[in-house]
Amino acid sequence: MAFDFEQPIFVISVAAELADMHPQTLRQYDRLGIVSPSRAPGKSRRYSQRDITMLREVQRLSQEGVSLEGIKRILQLENQVAALQRRVTELSEELERRPRALDSRIFAAGAAGDVVSLARGKRPRPRSQAVVVWRPRNSE
Repeated sequence: MAFDFEQPIFVISVAAELADMHPQTLRQYDRLGIVSPSRAPGKSRRYSQRDITMLREVQRLSQEGVSLEGIKRILQLENQVAALQRRVTELSEELERRPRALDSRIFAAGAAGDVVSLARGKRPRPRSQAVVVWRPRNSE
């Protein structure tokens, strides 16, 4: 049976011990929005293994002299990067599934900054003020 990294199973005292922190520190991080555990029906906090890993990272950054606001921002940016990486993967997989007929299309920037698809050999209308033209690379 595999362990679910996302499953909120640890109460605050166990999470604090696993993260080598005081439970009050975990409460403070929750109030500041640095690490937000799940809540059980009785409003008690429940931490997942991912939360414990994040708490350890917060502790490491704090020991290196990063402020709590700095830590919060770093975690937000790391989450954003992870989301963007997932999106790139999704788009790459989608591109692989599409037929190769799309390789002959050319794209330009429209007047409103939108992307305009052009037929091969055609120029954008003068009003579109195309500044960037992108042609998919042939993979063959």
